[in-house]
Amino acid sequence: MSSRRPAVPQQVPGSGSGPVAVLVVTWNSAAVLPEFLASLPEGMAGLDWRLVVADNDSADGTVELVRSLAPDATVVQTGRNAGYAAGVNAALGAAAAWAGGFRAALVCNPDVRMRRGCAKVLVDALGAVPADGGGRRTGITVPLLYEEDGRTLLLSLRRESRVTRALGEAVLGNRRAGRFPRWSELVTDPAAYERATVADWATGALMALSRECLDACGPWDESFFLYSEETEFCLRARDRGFLTRLEPAASATHLGGDSQVSPRLWTLLTVNRVRLYGRRHGPAATAAFRAAVLLREASRAALGREASRAAARALAGRGALRTVPGP
Repeated sequence: MSSRRPAVPQQVPGSGSGPVAVLVVTWNSAAVLPEFLASLPEGMAGLDWRLVVADNDSADGTVELVRSLAPDATVVQTGRNAGYAAGVNAALGAAAAWAGGFRAALVCNPDVRMRRGCAKVLVDALGAVPADGGGRRTGITVPLLYEEDGRTLLLSLRRESRVTRALGEAVLGNRRAGRFPRWSELVTDPAAYERATVADWATGALMALSRECLDACGPWDESFFLYSEETEFCLRARDRGFLTRLEPAASATHLGGDSQVSPRLWTLLTVNRVRLYGRRHGPAATAAFRAAVLLREASRAALGREASRAAARALAGRGALRTVPGP
């Protein structure tokens, strides 16, 4: 394993008592924010909680909307479009400054709608030592996520990247390859979503983080402007002895999915995936992984997928592993 990953502080200052900190990062989120705010009392039922909104220089009245609809919320303005991880870190810093601190954090996209009691299930499961966890504690919990129709389950669990998995997805497609753990990152087994399941990482639209895990891992990695930041944090948590676990008794709806249609966002997702792999592996393995991902995107581009064409150009071009500018 490579030791080239960037240094990060080892603690988020503050005590581990207090309420659950609900952390939301916004960027021109006025269209989705009112419904999110209205859904919080149901989703957070049974918990003492406080809201922190970190805004990345919205130009659509997002901050004014928060102050109007949630006057008790802590609002942090980063002053720039700083990226998702930077927003999470700004919100964490604000919560840590509360008298008494916070005991756990719930990181949410503003386009998530929690169902009743979702957050309590997630927070209550933090710190558990599952039978299949090798004696490690649960530091991160995630719910079942459904698409906007409220019925279609999103496949949110993932395995760590490997060259064989990238090749499997290139040849078979991630859903077909997902039936074979060696050949895909995507966990497609329906049984995995029917029980409490430990995964290498999970989609970061909604996740609860224990204070112990946050203190051990430090802030999120801001070198990833968008995408792979939750992957990096889950893998770093695993390196430090904490599990990421799905809690199927908790559920929410996620309205997102822009990365599937926007060439710019898909390129950012794809390049950051390779960058993260390079942080954790040597040059030869990274070159093989990059080639396998390029094969997948090039094959999809040949079928007319514009987003894959853009990603393939970025991977094949000089300097492809530099940070791709965010939106």
